[in-house]
Amino acid sequence: MTALVATPPRAAEPSVAPPVVARCELEGVVDSGSGAYLADCVRRAEDLGASALLVRLDTPGGSLDATRVIVRAFLGASVPVLVWVGPSGARAGSAGVFITLASNLAAMAPGTHIGAAHPVAGAGGEDVEDVGGRQQARKVENDTVAFAESIARQRGRNATWAASAVRDSVSVPADTARELRVVEQVASSEATFLDQAQGREVRLANGDTVRLTTAGARQVELTPSLSQRVVHAFAHPSLVYLLFLVAALGLLVELAHPGGIAPGLMGAVALVLALVASSALPVHAGALLLLLLGAGLIVAELFVTSGLLGVAGVVLLGLGGVFLVDRFDPGWFVDRSFRVSWAWLVPTTVLLGGAAAYVVWRSAQTRGMPQRGGDAGLVGEEGTTVVPVSPAGGEVFVHGEHWRATSPAPIRRGAQVVVRRVEGLTLFVDEVKT
Repeated sequence: MTALVATPPRAAEPSVAPPVVARCELEGVVDSGSGAYLADCVRRAEDLGASALLVRLDTPGGSLDATRVIVRAFLGASVPVLVWVGPSGARAGSAGVFITLASNLAAMAPGTHIGAAHPVAGAGGEDVEDVGGRQQARKVENDTVAFAESIARQRGRNATWAASAVRDSVSVPADTARELRVVEQVASSEATFLDQAQGREVRLANGDTVRLTTAGARQVELTPSLSQRVVHAFAHPSLVYLLFLVAALGLLVELAHPGGIAPGLMGAVALVLALVASSALPVHAGALLLLLLGAGLIVAELFVTSGLLGVAGVVLLGLGGVFLVDRFDPGWFVDRSFRVSWAWLVPTTVLLGGAAAYVVWRSAQTRGMPQRGGDAGLVGEEGTTVVPVSPAGGEVFVHGEHWRATSPAPIRRGAQVVVRRVEGLTLFVDEVKT
């Protein structure tokens, strides 16, 4: 008889946890807030033990100082940094070129572009040489070219193209960027990029070569701090323009009508916010003076009502908005589109122009109406006698106030009277015959 031997249960195979990829994004201008955020993301991804840090990028460029902070963090990272320029329609413009080149692995979505890192100046986007002189232009350009080439060589990318992006404002779409070895992949989504990155080898700052494990990764979102979020939100030319406009109008109205409190308080708060925002942007001091002068002329229109002051004020406000961003600042590399949006500028000037026109129209109407204030405004007003009125005196209630009164004929108490003239604090009245 064969003995039955119990078969021990098979141990369950341990499940393999999916890799973890930390994720952050830079959308909009590269400023001190977004620079600190991306540098912080590198540190947090390292502390998390993530297999990679994925950065979604869509920027017109920005501050060179903030860009250097990001580039230093990417080049010195002990975690692979992956940059995806997307979604379709996004760009890695100007300063965004340096950020993309500094990544270990880069991809672009179809319909995106990268390049145009040549510094521009002035409201019309003139060349630096035309505005600042040949020597200054050469200094700025050579320094930027060296910066771009050093990053490209360290990451094994096309240093020749990186130099041409600065010198000649070259900009290329995603497919061309891959062919030129500016980026490694064209990926329609972040998930596709992570799948394509699976198994690729990249070299970290310490010289170690690691193989990426990113396919099917669980993404951990790294959000910016409140201060980083606020600074980045304020770093927009249209918002700075609006804040300075509110500040100038509020403070000028308070000066014109002391004691209103609300306009002055609103203007002071807007001024503080505008100064915080402008510290993160290249702002023309002359443009701020134009905004202040324009606001002053509009407030003066409230008193003069000539029409000309209001028109001049609106024109100056518009010019202040056009020239607000100083793109000759050598510390900034931005696309020519980085300025106060016409979608903000036109409605603002039209609204203020309409308000000035309304003030002029109402003032013209007021001039044709009888005077309602002061002594002359009391003439013709009707009231009631409080005590009998005679040539010797009396008291009447007119226009919500008690007045001394006199009349050539005695008037009984409670009778209706009409004011004929005013001398000092005494009203000369006649009884209203019914």
